[in-house]
Amino acid sequence: MSTLRVTAEKLVILEHPNADALELAQVGLYRAVVAKGSYRTGDYAVYIPEQAVLPEQLIGELGLTGKLAGSRADRVRAVRLRGELSQGIVCRPGVLADTDLEAAAERGEDFAELLGIVKWQPPVPTSMSGDVLSAPDLLPWVDIENLKRYPDIFEPGEPVVLTEKLHGSCCLVTYTAATGEVRVSSKGIGAQGLSLVEDERNLYWRAVRAHGIPAVAARLAERLGAERVGVFGEVFGTGVQDLTYGASGCAELPGYAAFDVSAVVDGRMEWYSAAELLEGELPLVPELWRGPFDPEVVLGLAQGRETVSGRELHLREGVVVRPVTERWSMAVGGRAIAKVVSDAYLTRKGGTEYE
Repeated sequence: MSTLRVTAEKLVILEHPNADALELAQVGLYRAVVAKGSYRTGDYAVYIPEQAVLPEQLIGELGLTGKLAGSRADRVRAVRLRGELSQGIVCRPGVLADTDLEAAAERGEDFAELLGIVKWQPPVPTSMSGDVLSAPDLLPWVDIENLKRYPDIFEPGEPVVLTEKLHGSCCLVTYTAATGEVRVSSKGIGAQGLSLVEDERNLYWRAVRAHGIPAVAARLAERLGAERVGVFGEVFGTGVQDLTYGASGCAELPGYAAFDVSAVVDGRMEWYSAAELLEGELPLVPELWRGPFDPEVVLGLAQGRETVSGRELHLREGVVVRPVTERWSMAVGGRAIAKVVSDAYLTRKGGTEYE
């Protein structure tokens, strides 16, 4: 899940092909449906992204009472309006009436706290929870930003690789070479600096033991001369999320695919290609394409059917984009890595979003 920021953005207004009274306001590569004539290209407005939870007062002010997602109808999610995908909300809240939004956009000011907007936190099923321990040495996963919000993460033509984004639950494994200690956590729990106590009933520990990940991490530590190694993968299947890829999270061998590796070498954290280090060691997320970066290619490959099962059992969640050569990005102030989620995934009914 990407970070939540509610910012002022410069708009590009496009025609809605199926509605005379509506238009499309483009922010980055996102498009949100707005009433026709509300904005012009070059105007500045506030953009509230998906997975934002809005306070009741703001919902009423924006005329969205009963129209948002969740049991309390207060969460922003993607919807189709007259056939066009609308992601996020473009608005000018009254509390910001006297704010210079152009200047705020240049500063990158975040209005989430002022507007009472918070990030939606998905529930944690019993099989994914458990007793926890403080884990200050845990190598955490990072929030991946959406390419539609940050289209300048990659340079045109930069060599990139696209892997399939899987709809499971992120499993974090940290191996410490000096002690042989293994820490296991989820993305949500790991973000709190906590790891899970080993329990055969816990989904993550079952997957880690079944796939022999500690031994793989130990070999990596020796190969890299690393003090600590992090192996990041997706656990998936029936009982994990609504998209199963033909696997079962309840099986003796739960569905699992590794997608990233990090290591601390000489006191410095580095990221490595899972495909290069783990081929033949662990199941890997499928690579869909590699070549010169082109946003249209990336957006196109985010759509379609899953490839994990080899049977195209259901829709594809999306793709993750990485440069062939790992690097830092000024656009996001961190790793140059991004995701794009498919339209079908965003608008599916009855989906689950556990972490």
